[in-house]
Amino acid sequence: MHLVSSLLIFHLAIAHFTSSVQPHTLCHDQDRSALLKFIESLTINRNASRNPLSYPKVASWNQDEQNSDCCSWDGIKCDEDTGHVIGLNLSSSWLYGSINSSSSLFQLVHLEWLALADNHFNFSVIPSEIVNLSRLTRLSLSGSFFSGQIPAELLELSRLEVLDLSSNYYHLKLQRPGLANLAEKLTNLQQLDLTDVNISSAVPPTLANLSSLISLSLSESFLHGEFPTEIFQLPNLRLLENNFSSLRSRSLSWIADLKKLTILDLAFSKIVGEVPPALMNLTQLTQLSLAFNYQLTGPIPYWLMNLNKLSLLSFRGSKLSGRIPIEISNLTQLQKLYFAANQLEGSIPSSFFELKNLVELELAGNKLSGTLDINKFLLNMKSLKVLVLSSNKLSLLTETTVNTYSKNISVIGLRSCNLSEFPHFLYNQKFLDSVDLSSNRIAGQVPGWFLNNVLVHGFDYLNLSHNLLTGFGQDLSVLSWATTTLDLSFNKLRGPLPIPVPAFTSSYLVSNNQLTGEIPPSICSLNRLYALDLSYNNLSGMLPGCLGNFSVQLWVLKLQGNKFHGFIPETFSKGTNLRMIDFSSNLLQGRVPKSLANCVKLKFLNLGDNQITDFFPSWLGTLPELEVLILKSNNFHGVIEEPKACFEFVKLRIIDLSHNRFAGNLPSQHFECWNAMKDVNANNLTYLQDPLLGPGGYPELTYYGFSYYSLILSNKGTELEYEKLSNLITAIILSNNSFVGEIPTSIANLKGLRTLNLSNNNLQGHIPPTLGNLIVIESLDLSNNKLSGQIPQQLGELTTLEVFDVSDNLLTGPIPQGKQFNTFGKGSFDGNPGLCGRPLSKKCDNSATSPPEEDPRSESLFAFGWKTVLIGYASGTVIGVVLGHIFSTRKYEWLAKTFRLQPKTNGRRTRVGRHRQRM
Repeated sequence: MHLVSSLLIFHLAIAHFTSSVQPHTLCHDQDRSALLKFIESLTINRNASRNPLSYPKVASWNQDEQNSDCCSWDGIKCDEDTGHVIGLNLSSSWLYGSINSSSSLFQLVHLEWLALADNHFNFSVIPSEIVNLSRLTRLSLSGSFFSGQIPAELLELSRLEVLDLSSNYYHLKLQRPGLANLAEKLTNLQQLDLTDVNISSAVPPTLANLSSLISLSLSESFLHGEFPTEIFQLPNLRLLENNFSSLRSRSLSWIADLKKLTILDLAFSKIVGEVPPALMNLTQLTQLSLAFNYQLTGPIPYWLMNLNKLSLLSFRGSKLSGRIPIEISNLTQLQKLYFAANQLEGSIPSSFFELKNLVELELAGNKLSGTLDINKFLLNMKSLKVLVLSSNKLSLLTETTVNTYSKNISVIGLRSCNLSEFPHFLYNQKFLDSVDLSSNRIAGQVPGWFLNNVLVHGFDYLNLSHNLLTGFGQDLSVLSWATTTLDLSFNKLRGPLPIPVPAFTSSYLVSNNQLTGEIPPSICSLNRLYALDLSYNNLSGMLPGCLGNFSVQLWVLKLQGNKFHGFIPETFSKGTNLRMIDFSSNLLQGRVPKSLANCVKLKFLNLGDNQITDFFPSWLGTLPELEVLILKSNNFHGVIEEPKACFEFVKLRIIDLSHNRFAGNLPSQHFECWNAMKDVNANNLTYLQDPLLGPGGYPELTYYGFSYYSLILSNKGTELEYEKLSNLITAIILSNNSFVGEIPTSIANLKGLRTLNLSNNNLQGHIPPTLGNLIVIESLDLSNNKLSGQIPQQLGELTTLEVFDVSDNLLTGPIPQGKQFNTFGKGSFDGNPGLCGRPLSKKCDNSATSPPEEDPRSESLFAFGWKTVLIGYASGTVIGVVLGHIFSTRKYEWLAKTFRLQPKTNGRRTRVGRHRQRM
């Protein structure tokens, strides 16, 4: 979104040389030659530009004509007197390739204007030879995939008035030299945009010396420290963007001094409290955004309704409460209003519908209530293109009885609006790009008028998920409408799997339905696919051989929860972009295909709950990005060999090998190499996720948000589903195998480990006291082994420990007392006749404090079996592993249900039945 605005600002500034007709002046041969050599060093690639209006400007250049006048070429401006090229605008021109120090671009020494924004220069470092372009006054390299440190030579371009290095996706750095050096050197700047540039410093007070600044954008630049308020006394400042900042300010009163300010963007700026009253003095504001300030509270102030020049107002993603002021009708110039994701309540005031110039309106994710007639929007707001009312408490009336309403709607969001049928006003909408009708009560067949009158125009995004749809009113083997992202998941669709149009579809999500039959061969034609989710249906047959290579763009492949059988295809080709593969809960056989080694970007691999027969695939350790590996409940067997070198599985955070037939010692050297589990990460919450596709098939954030990775972890037969998988979840689950030997002390180095389950093996020896080094461990299950000796007192110091089970071993001596150990029930210790002390009934005598060591070779006198555990819970203690995770509604009482004592029956303990419900 920022890239589009950057391009607009810059293009407005240089429009005169790209739109005006130039006098007939032949360009210099050396300039013409330099231009042609520059273009010859690059290729034309349509995917190199994101702007939907982009086109290859150089395609119209007459390169084959020796005497062709380059002054007449698209994007070229020449000096009227000398014929030298002084302006080059190749923004959004589909250019792809690298720019190095020998580029002929730097021979165009008379350039005053250079715009290369919105291309793909393959992470080139900006060459120091840019200093040759000493006459530059305007330079835009925005969104063009440059990387590395911005060279000191760029700061020698002292004539620069406009500098835009934004939106290079954090790959550019301005550190040595830094922002202070820039402020000292480029004193003529009027527009400065360093959005997404990694500055990582405080804002230097010398920035206030740039007295000519009109526009300043420092968003997402990793700035920190105290906010130097003198900067905001710049006399000519009109635009200020400083979102995603870690800057602090004692007060926001400095805002009142910016009386000429027309655009203020402080999104993600950690503003605390109510909307700053100082804003009321900024009467020239046309755009105001305080979006995503999560501690911005209180009501929408009434005085804000006096800023009647506002065309854009955004409080999206804050915590504003109360009602929408009826005085909002005063904002007659308002075109874009974003109040989504707050805590606003009450009805939408009738005065709201006097905002006749509204083009975009987002009210989603509040507590707005009442009955709302959709006709009020359509009849009164004839310019309306974006209407998002999702996830409120509204009841919508969607019947339309007139034909004079707006027909310009391009985005409609009516998620969770208590709809029971498709809104009829969609019938005559001809410009729809994005439609979200998910999470309603729409049942039965998709009506014919929606298929034939609405879908026929094609969509960027169509979400009909979480409804009660059963079909399309006709047998469809091919979904003939053109849709970039199509989400039909969580319905009751029956019959064979329909295949969408190959030329357009980038995301096809049809999970949790009742589809049957095999995957048709036509799926191999979806060569633009980015995400494919067919999980939790009744699909069967063998996996198509093309799955590993039919789309080089494929990131997410989810087929779990079906009845697929046969082998996993050995067709994962080099160059694949796969990040996530989930084939779990099928009937797949054979071995893990070695071609998975080609998936070098893979983060998540789940092959659990199949019938795969193989040794441990240690070669997967070469995948540099792999974080999650699930192989549970298969027929894996044999000894896990130690790694050849300690560079395998270095990013692994979760591994589940439970319910297999692994044997031999635990892989102690592997534990040494799992570096990602050594990092506590307590204050750095992130999620394993990929962005869903935006318009044009690019993975950007628009209306679509993120696709979060999900995972089911089992404990004692009860399955816990994480709908968002954060970096705080770290787990080693090796239970129900045939591992022998002692617990290796190397596990103690994994200080970020939160779950360790070694239960139901044949482990012997003592519990290592060094396990007390696992400072964030929350679940430790060593039950049903042959462990002997005492429970180390060091475990009693683990304040985060919530689940603990050492039952059915050969342990002796006193149970540690105090802290978390006072919260564990007797089920955590049963089956160890030599243990004493609370919570067991057996008391310790004086000699029990230092009992003799057990013979580690002693055989267990007790049968191995299943036993559940009572969760330890202490007042004020929070289970960190669930911090920030969203569970499905059925999981809210998991603390009470997941772990409980089971009665003994005929000398055996009952295993909790495996169960999991899906939304």
